[in-house]
Amino acid sequence: MTRSTEDFEEFARARTPQLYRSAWLLAGEHHLAEDLVQETLAKLYRAWRRVEQTDNPAAYAQTVLARTYISQRRRKSSTERPVERTPDRPDRSGDHELRLSLLQALAELSPMDRAVLVLRYFEDRSAEQVAYDLGKNTGAIRTRTSRALGRLRTVLGDEAVYLAWEPCQ
Repeated sequence: MTRSTEDFEEFARARTPQLYRSAWLLAGEHHLAEDLVQETLAKLYRAWRRVEQTDNPAAYAQTVLARTYISQRRRKSSTERPVERTPDRPDRSGDHELRLSLLQALAELSPMDRAVLVLRYFEDRSAEQVAYDLGKNTGAIRTRTSRALGRLRTVLGDEAVYLAWEPCQ
């Protein structure tokens, strides 16, 4: 195994939990999040020699994840949904109803709005970084953030006041 491959494997092991968390927030489903992380890591592996020389490979990975998610959502097949869903295991942390409300509210947003909110508030990125990651200008990201938050508040209604998010593990 080459040193570059070993470096990638080490990077992938270290960053996969964070990538999965972001993917889960974007996709709203365990299996779709896993697929999104897998596709992101495959893209990173193909370009690893170039990626590892960047200033921040972790930020590059998040950018690839967000752009991959948006590309997937544009495909017609992305609207397919299973008829029955059985959870792999119950989530035992936090307030389940609020978590489900948030996921349902995020699911009602457009893929770009969801990506903007996840990157801004769950990944704690600046508007400038989100704009760079998504290939938009900063003003457009600020406008989209404001409008997406308004839609999210409308969907959540009174529950928005009580919403407290605990990161998934």
